[in-house]
Amino acid sequence: MPRPRRTFAALVAGLALALTLGSGARTVAHTVARSLAPADVRPAGAPGIGDPYFPRDGNGGIDVLTYDIHDTYAFRKGRLSGWTDLRVRGTAAISGFNLDFLLPVQSVRVGGRPVAYSQTQHELVVARGLEPGEVVDVQVRYDGRPGRYSYAGESNWLAGPGEVVAMNEPHMAPWWFPANDHPLDKARIRVSITVPAAYDVVSNGRRLSRKVRGAQATTTWRADEPMAPYLAFFAAGRFRIDKGVRDGQHWLVAVSKALPTAAQPRAMRMMRQSPKITGWLESQLGDYPFSTVGGLVTSLEPGFALENQTRPTYSPASLTGITVVHELAHQWFGDSVSVRHWSDIWLNEGAATYLEWRWDETHSGPSGDSQLHQLYDSADADDEFWDQQVADPCPTYVNCVGRIFDRRVYERGAMALQALRNRIGEADFSALLRRWVADRKGGNGSTAEFEALAEEISGEDLDGFFAAWLHATTKPADIVANGLG
Repeated sequence: MPRPRRTFAALVAGLALALTLGSGARTVAHTVARSLAPADVRPAGAPGIGDPYFPRDGNGGIDVLTYDIHDTYAFRKGRLSGWTDLRVRGTAAISGFNLDFLLPVQSVRVGGRPVAYSQTQHELVVARGLEPGEVVDVQVRYDGRPGRYSYAGESNWLAGPGEVVAMNEPHMAPWWFPANDHPLDKARIRVSITVPAAYDVVSNGRRLSRKVRGAQATTTWRADEPMAPYLAFFAAGRFRIDKGVRDGQHWLVAVSKALPTAAQPRAMRMMRQSPKITGWLESQLGDYPFSTVGGLVTSLEPGFALENQTRPTYSPASLTGITVVHELAHQWFGDSVSVRHWSDIWLNEGAATYLEWRWDETHSGPSGDSQLHQLYDSADADDEFWDQQVADPCPTYVNCVGRIFDRRVYERGAMALQALRNRIGEADFSALLRRWVADRKGGNGSTAEFEALAEEISGEDLDGFFAAWLHATTKPADIVANGLG
């Protein structure tokens, strides 16, 4: 059970500093000298945005419009320091608001004035009320070692002596900038990273500048389109970088020089395929939703690739041609159209896996239907492959990170889409994918909304179909109504 938070009135009345150290829990509270004001009768903004899987992710009562991140990273000490400027709009009458952040905070200012704040676990509580529609500028300064912190069972900081990459899902932002950390609150993000001048920095979007001051260099990147906080990333290290324009689309790719020398040319060849693969995906889904594309191969090994917006990252073990297809497919399914709640994750992972199958089908490989039947036939009715709901993979809310990225979500999600393609026909299925990503571009979508759109486009009652494929914990019957038979 979470530790009860102190009231803001108690903070203002004179709490100077409280520090509790324990496994995964800490409380740090600060006040600033000011006259005692009347008690604020407005409710505090909720410490969560309402996602049942991760109830403390995101925050109630606010909408972050922009992030301007200024971080300095010291490789030898593993220390990250700096500040983030946020433009925040109130969505309710609240007495204070939260941000998701793990590093020790040094100060918080709102509208240029210092305000009281506290930290409990990954919640930064800011003692400044907001009214609906009120827009304020918030600055948070911080200094700490991200590698020391964990949240929701995750220790996400990925760093070596000469390379660091901020990449993970469903959480990453709180290790390097304060955020309203949920896909429901997208914002425009600018990233400025300072490291020794011998190192490169790569991030989302386009590079705006690189300024060298003595032994240090600050590189600034900006994404043109809003993004969910976990999709923001930066990588610092020594990289081979290539860029260009293909069919009017700007692209930039990078490969770590710390990879084995023999592996670097292959990695670069695969990264240079990114704009071509993006063009093929446009033929399946419609226009690419962002202004630039690319990828980065790190020498570090988290064991996965990730669809960071505009610039997916790949580890040595994850780098295959089909993985590049998967991560670029996420630019539509996951990045442009993000989940409404994390229970909807099959819409991201199932769609990206289906598009792997579609790539194979159109490039002299097995058809999507044959891959559907191969998986269907390989698992008997009593196999654990069927005992998880695709559309609600974590109903107990325990170890949700492990369950939402279970292979069954990927494979059974792709099976459901291929079976739907069989059921409603090629034309309606193609129209469904295109309408889904076009109508919700830059927004969010849920399983219920996808089901409703499929019924609207096909003109069919698909309740039984979706019950069998997405909501049941049993093997779908081998019948035409289920896209089989």
